[in-house]
Amino acid sequence: MSELYLMVSITNRKQHKRFQRFYKECKLGMSLQMLGRGTAANEMLDYLGLEASEKDVFLSPVTGETWARVKKGLQSKLRIDVPGTGVAFIVPLSSIGGKRQMMFLMGQQKLEIGEESTLKDTKYELLVAISNQGYTSMVMDAARAVGASGGTVLHAKGTGMEKAEQFLGVSLVAEKELVLIVVKKAKKNDIMGAIMADAGLDSPAGTIVFSLPVTDTAGMRLIEEDGENEAAP
Repeated sequence: MSELYLMVSITNRKQHKRFQRFYKECKLGMSLQMLGRGTAANEMLDYLGLEASEKDVFLSPVTGETWARVKKGLQSKLRIDVPGTGVAFIVPLSSIGGKRQMMFLMGQQKLEIGEESTLKDTKYELLVAISNQGYTSMVMDAARAVGASGGTVLHAKGTGMEKAEQFLGVSLVAEKELVLIVVKKAKKNDIMGAIMADAGLDSPAGTIVFSLPVTDTAGMRLIEEDGENEAAP
């Protein structure tokens, strides 16, 4: 059984091409690249040897075996432990919406499908829907129809898109938007299914969706109350 993770790596904008080349060498599946900005206080930046600069954020689905190999390369080749180079970490993946989507996201990584979620006692899940730019309303309409509340949209650029036709049978554009939706775990499958049916690969949105376990929340009172109302006789 392969453990699935979402690898998050953050680097100084000056370093992003080195990370791109390295991830390509590692034969990852699709990676998403987003722009960010550092916010550390000046004294912390001085201590770490960092500059107050723009950042690049990479999101890449990986197996546990791939992460071990990538981590070793990040340390030995990119010298990520040197202050100012960047940071990388992994978050367990719960599920991916569809076998074709999973094969595309994981690329050439060896994958042995096992149980759905690494963390079993979570109450909420974070859905990450990756769609073509300009179609987030289609994604949210599908999600809301089966009980989702609001979402947050981020702009990203996809790499590894040339593999889309091989795994998905369709071509995908590089410009992407991520829709982040926190949902109750009990509703996750319904919401993911609705997104795949109404805004999936056969629609203009071309959406791929996966989920991450959420271990705790704050500010979810309305969703909690909605669940209590549903449970009431």
